[in-house]
Amino acid sequence: MDQRAKTDTDSGGATEPLIDAGTELDPVHPASLPPSAHHRPPPPAAPGGLTSAEVAERIARGEVNDVPVRSSRSITEIVRANVFTRFNAIIGVLWVIMLFVAPIQDSLFGFVIVANTGIGIVQELRAKKTLDGLAVMGEAKPTVRRDGVAARISTSEIVLGDLIELGPGDKVVVDGEVIEVDGLEVDESLLTGEADPVLKQPGDQMMSGSFIVAGGGAFTATRVGREAYATQLAEEASRFTLVHSELRSGINTILKYVMWLMIPTSIGLIISQLVVKDNDFKNSIARTVGGIVPMIPEGLVLLTSVAFAVGVIRLGRKQCLVQELPAIEGLARVDVVCLDKTGTLTEGGMDVTEVRMLEGSGVREGYVHTVLGALGTSDTRPNASLRAIKDAYPDDAEWRCTDSLPFSSARKYSGASFEEPEGGASTWLLGAPDVLLPEGDPVLDQIEQLNRQGLRVLLLTRATKALDDPDMTDGTRATALVVLEQRLRPDAADTLRYFADQNVITKVISGDNAVSVGAVAAKLDLPGAENTVDARTLPTDRAEMAEALEGSSVFGRVTPQQKRDMVAALQSKGHTVAMTGDGVNDVLALKDADIGVAMGAGSEATRAVAQIVLLNNSFATLPSVVAEGRRVIGNITRVATLFLTKTVYSVLLAILVVCSQVEYPFLPRHLTLLSTLTIGVPAFFLALAPNTERAQPHFVRRVMRYAIPSGIIAATATFCTYLLARSHYSGPDALAAETSAATLALFLVSIWVLSIIARPYTWWRVGLVAAMSLGFLIVLVVPWLQDFFALKLVGTTMPWAAVGIAAVAAAGLELVWRWVGRRFPA
Repeated sequence: MDQRAKTDTDSGGATEPLIDAGTELDPVHPASLPPSAHHRPPPPAAPGGLTSAEVAERIARGEVNDVPVRSSRSITEIVRANVFTRFNAIIGVLWVIMLFVAPIQDSLFGFVIVANTGIGIVQELRAKKTLDGLAVMGEAKPTVRRDGVAARISTSEIVLGDLIELGPGDKVVVDGEVIEVDGLEVDESLLTGEADPVLKQPGDQMMSGSFIVAGGGAFTATRVGREAYATQLAEEASRFTLVHSELRSGINTILKYVMWLMIPTSIGLIISQLVVKDNDFKNSIARTVGGIVPMIPEGLVLLTSVAFAVGVIRLGRKQCLVQELPAIEGLARVDVVCLDKTGTLTEGGMDVTEVRMLEGSGVREGYVHTVLGALGTSDTRPNASLRAIKDAYPDDAEWRCTDSLPFSSARKYSGASFEEPEGGASTWLLGAPDVLLPEGDPVLDQIEQLNRQGLRVLLLTRATKALDDPDMTDGTRATALVVLEQRLRPDAADTLRYFADQNVITKVISGDNAVSVGAVAAKLDLPGAENTVDARTLPTDRAEMAEALEGSSVFGRVTPQQKRDMVAALQSKGHTVAMTGDGVNDVLALKDADIGVAMGAGSEATRAVAQIVLLNNSFATLPSVVAEGRRVIGNITRVATLFLTKTVYSVLLAILVVCSQVEYPFLPRHLTLLSTLTIGVPAFFLALAPNTERAQPHFVRRVMRYAIPSGIIAATATFCTYLLARSHYSGPDALAAETSAATLALFLVSIWVLSIIARPYTWWRVGLVAAMSLGFLIVLVVPWLQDFFALKLVGTTMPWAAVGIAAVAAAGLELVWRWVGRRFPA
């Protein structure tokens, strides 16, 4: 392999492709594209690109890259997802029936569902507006040459035949053919799984979804819009999605079992109330519906969507783009954060503090300054180090660059060959001293002293071989050290301290010198910074690497492939891993991590594969994302317990009624009142409240171990009260009195469940429980509300008996919840 394409990674051959949009992609080659993708090739591009007239002509013909890369669902999809649900269909049918056979009071549950659906739609639309606005800010804007002038344009404005310029970190957004190259190296691993970069030559194919790791060039767009098959895959891979979330998967699992419980229970209840009991038909219908409706946890999905949507809006205000919604949840579950030093702990810019001449170099310092200036000019897309050198030593000599080798994260150095004004020729390399110098070289000792101060050191060395020679680093003559100072992010130390307080392990993995990385980490008081590891000494076996990673926190000289391997090794130990980065060397690790976080000022490639993009480039935003995720997970766990407690007691009550062959104790209006006061309104506030609890796994298990015993206790207390009332009351109004007593018991037990879930108490949570209790009390004492809800306590014996039974049930709830908490600690 040509030296420019050679890497220091040990890829082990082909690896699994990273893009998986549900469509198989044969080896990425034009022949693998469907027939519709073989578009008439455009004529060869002129060096100046298309003219304005040619662009207008192609737009008129529809040859535009019009595939929208959406960050959120469309308005139609949002409305459809909120309106056309299985439970809405069931409740809608029951609502229509109730409108014909019962007073409007018994149809209130339908209006609640309409209101809930409207709230869900409005919140998702607000989230969509936020996301779409942020997506435009974070959108890749390729550089296109038209009329001889290069300008950045939107991806959707590219037309067939456009000449698109490329540089390190750029993402290839359409398919095309290479026209110009300058050491152009392309990483196609997201498409093919091959980790080694590919050196491109004029005439080679460029595929959308790949990205530039080194060098530069230009290519002509040969397939745009929906005809660029790989573009569609890349779009699918990074579009906003509501899937692959433990929270949502858990809720779907719960709903599936609820449906299976509902079907036989509802059939039995219908038969019991309509056939076995010889009651008034309309009253039987009303009580049957009253038994079925509360089995449905209709608000649970709504509040989950609202909680996520509000999270997106809150983070959007902090300039945080959530490209995949579950990333909010995922980062809250993370227990290891891998940080790239440059651009994350340090700011992107650097300053040259010193050029230190080496003994025996045989050149003047002024000559070295000229060389550095020429090297800065030789790279059209310099990295941060070369930009600092270019700023410090502008090129004022007439040196002509005859060949160049762009910087690569795998190589750790760059180079260029020059024709000097005096007629001589020279080739220079600039890069990592410990890569360019042989082991044990005395110069490395003084470099280590500088690294211990947190300074970045590059070695300027004169090569004796051509840039395309595989052994070009052999026999070089070390000339000077270029010392650069990195700027620490002012908020980095506080952010690292936050993660430490939250028991989240922080690991710094950087391509820079290990000693230098350790010094930077030490300045930020990162635990373990004194034991920095040179990644070149790490074992290649995943299990052995995982053990090595467990014992250290700071790693230097990490290659891009090693970053990926380190993420996999940590995951193999059961860790949930987040990776942050901003450069092309971070792309593979970002894509493989459980959560990828990219800086807004980072490369287009990193932004494309990350789930979260910090558009304000502030590492300090991450605690907000973690806090938002914890709020969502913790609060949804709380409200899910509320909803499923209702489902459990509703199903059990229906079974008890069927087995006992008695009238169902409640009308729909009673359960609408109870659901609103003990679940609906409180759940809305609890779902959106602050919550700093650390996210725990096994959502379904954690919810059901509380909801099932709570529902059983509530159903038992309610049915006992109902049977006791049936033996106590007699006469034509007995059923209403029995229902009122049962309703009182069920409310008291349910409000106690709410009071447990609301813990730990704050002033507003105490106020919430008190307000709901007051609301029920008002219904019991205001005459017209008594009539509206058909609730009137008769006598004192049964009401006090209901209170006594509820008190026993509340004591049982306390014992069960405490036992569960001890038996199954979080």
